[in-house]
Amino acid sequence: MCNRRSFIRQTATILGSLALHSKVSAAFPLDKQQILDESGPEEDFWNQVRQAYACSPTILNLNNGGVCPAPRAAMDALDYYNRMCNEVPSYYMWRVLDQDRESLRQNLADLAGVSADEIAINRNATESLNTLIFGLQLEAGDEVILSKYDYPNMIHAWKQREMRDGIKLVWVDLDLPSEDAEALTEPYISKITDKTRLIHLTHIINWSGQVMPVRKITDAAHARGVEVLVDGAQSFACLDHKIPDLGCDYWGTSLHKWLCAPYGNGMMWIKKEKISRVYALLSCADPATDDIRKFENLGTRSFPQEMATGYSLDLHHLIGSKRKQDRLQFLRKYWMDRVADAPGVYFNTPNNNDWAVVLGNFGIEGMEAGEISNVLFKNYKIHTTTINWESIHGVRVSPNVYTSIQEMDKFVAAVHEIAKR
Repeated sequence: MCNRRSFIRQTATILGSLALHSKVSAAFPLDKQQILDESGPEEDFWNQVRQAYACSPTILNLNNGGVCPAPRAAMDALDYYNRMCNEVPSYYMWRVLDQDRESLRQNLADLAGVSADEIAINRNATESLNTLIFGLQLEAGDEVILSKYDYPNMIHAWKQREMRDGIKLVWVDLDLPSEDAEALTEPYISKITDKTRLIHLTHIINWSGQVMPVRKITDAAHARGVEVLVDGAQSFACLDHKIPDLGCDYWGTSLHKWLCAPYGNGMMWIKKEKISRVYALLSCADPATDDIRKFENLGTRSFPQEMATGYSLDLHHLIGSKRKQDRLQFLRKYWMDRVADAPGVYFNTPNNNDWAVVLGNFGIEGMEAGEISNVLFKNYKIHTTTINWESIHGVRVSPNVYTSIQEMDKFVAAVHEIAKR
């Protein structure tokens, strides 16, 4: 018992040191020195990374933009913590793991480039951003600028505030895809009036993978006295950046996307001086406190999921943020370059690394997006997702760090065969 308690505390403190426990670390077949050995060809490195995941041998997963799989080490850790908690739930959850969340908070803050006292850990980007949307102190007549291409859960939240509180939503329509920073900025800034209080921005648009010029927009908004909230669901641990690089005031993400944490993990960030002015979505003893932990009063929650996130964070650091972004962009550009000459193929995503990372969206003239996606899965067992949203109609393709060149070649060949038909 003493050894077990000691292990849990040590694990939560270091968060994912793969040598701490043989049962957990055995799921990860590579030691740190091996995975960081760059002496061989680059593909050898990524083939080793692939072994960290339990990839399906029958289905090619090109829909990581929806949710990413957790690495083997995180899954094994999740199983370990679940079994341990179920021995004495109220003790291990409330007296051990709940306190050990602070180590995870610090490690996530380090990756994000912010203070740990500005980070709240929750369940997903929807919870993070809904907390902000409903918690910001807006009054009837206050204006919020947002885009028709923002995520539906956030759009619905803003519409509810409009209905309930009488705020005014001002809509921006974007001409996508685009590689023109001014053309993507002007629609937001031109809508600002003396009643504008906030701009809601999506860093990477989930429908197409379009990267938005967030810093340019936030700087222009701040010059006019307007705050900015950023949806970072598709950019955190995907695009090599820190939250302060965006210049925003509020931000939220899902950790089970590109950080590959176990499902049901998210993170919210608020500038320290603004925390006291945001109400928590759920009850807390002091709504006006500047303690970021007021946003974590969720009652009983999955502490094992949170703790296992440290192992996903470990793998991210083993790869490196810049190297990971480069690989994801390489995979996107690899398939887009090779299907560009297929009959009737068009793109809803810029094939430019300044304006896209890993998400790519394509279509074929004369075919519905759903038909393309269905044929890809039925005939080739390639899993993608169909997008029909505003002016974007196509198939979204999103590989991950475990995706091989051979798998991308399989996808490219499938698209050419479908297009020829």
